[in-house]
Amino acid sequence: MRKIVFPALTVLLICFVSCSKAAQEEDSTVLLSCSAPEFLSPGDKVALISPSYYTPMENVDTAAMVLREWGLVPVVGQNVGKTYLGKYAGTPKERLSDLLWALHDPSIKAILCNRGGYGTIQLVDLMPLKEMTDNPKWLIGFSDITTLHGMETRAGVMSIHGTMSSLITTHFGRDLSSTLVRDIIMGTIPQYEIPPHPQNRFGTASGVLVGGNICTFTPLIGTSADATAGKDIILFIEEVEENMHNIDRLFNTLILNGILDRCKGVILGEFTDCEANLDFGSVEEMLVSYLKDYGIPVCCGFPGGHGDVNLPLVMGAPVTLEVTPEGSILTFDIDGNQEVVNAETVPLTDSLSTVKPLDLVGDKHYKVVRIYNFIKHYRGVRY
Repeated sequence: MRKIVFPALTVLLICFVSCSKAAQEEDSTVLLSCSAPEFLSPGDKVALISPSYYTPMENVDTAAMVLREWGLVPVVGQNVGKTYLGKYAGTPKERLSDLLWALHDPSIKAILCNRGGYGTIQLVDLMPLKEMTDNPKWLIGFSDITTLHGMETRAGVMSIHGTMSSLITTHFGRDLSSTLVRDIIMGTIPQYEIPPHPQNRFGTASGVLVGGNICTFTPLIGTSADATAGKDIILFIEEVEENMHNIDRLFNTLILNGILDRCKGVILGEFTDCEANLDFGSVEEMLVSYLKDYGIPVCCGFPGGHGDVNLPLVMGAPVTLEVTPEGSILTFDIDGNQEVVNAETVPLTDSLSTVKPLDLVGDKHYKVVRIYNFIKHYRGVRY
């Protein structure tokens, strides 16, 4: 009798452990369902905050001037301009305070982050996701702001992976990376056409767009800010100033955590100034050497990240990715006006935004006029 009972108990125990493990793996994934915040109208307020590294106030002031030229009203967070430990834009609590203010103030309709760098991971455990769920607003930024995008996605709110105050100042908001952000928050959604790339993997897939800077979102695995825990995701990856060795480590971390198994497609953005310390022709070639085993579409060369052009992406949005020998198409399933943007032919700056006041041609004269207009019209105030 014992000879029969013990093997039977062993089988039951193995089944129980297997079922528990399967249930645990199932519970580790979440269903992502995000809504788009309300689009902005002229006269709406936009908060400028610094949740990561310090940003010089002249950059913030210029970004505020650009927002006013877009017909919006900039409002600068109380702690913007502070420094902490030589790098941060204030203590974690000070940076969180500005974020919470921007979320809670009903007159604020969007939040523009001033700079990335590092520091948003310090905010994850300090703020419940309910703060974002209950106060849906367009949050804009990239790089270290990837953390906040993960939080927004998990909170059920779409956000914009796009340019920030520190970069809007480079072309005074005339570049396409900036004007497309303006268009999105005003209700015009791009459909991107991306030229073919030798490392592309063909196919069509739909899913929820997540990701961003791989150094930023990989440490978030298992946290409340982990948008890669979602089912049926389209994963976007970009990086700056990391060598292939480190990117390979991070990517294998994603593989070991089962994230690639949940991907329906992958978009590889810019890998700016990434050292080629392994014998691959490019970071894309290295990553595709792994991705080719998954049988999913892979779009390489999307102009998003830390390069000269950083086309905005709506994170948390349902998207369709089509990759063919002719190129790739990324479509956002969001209500709003649709605009086709060909990433191969778009200029660095928006031609409609390069008309200079008083028809002055010289950049020096143009900057003088911009400063004059700033002094005359700037109404950006701290809360």
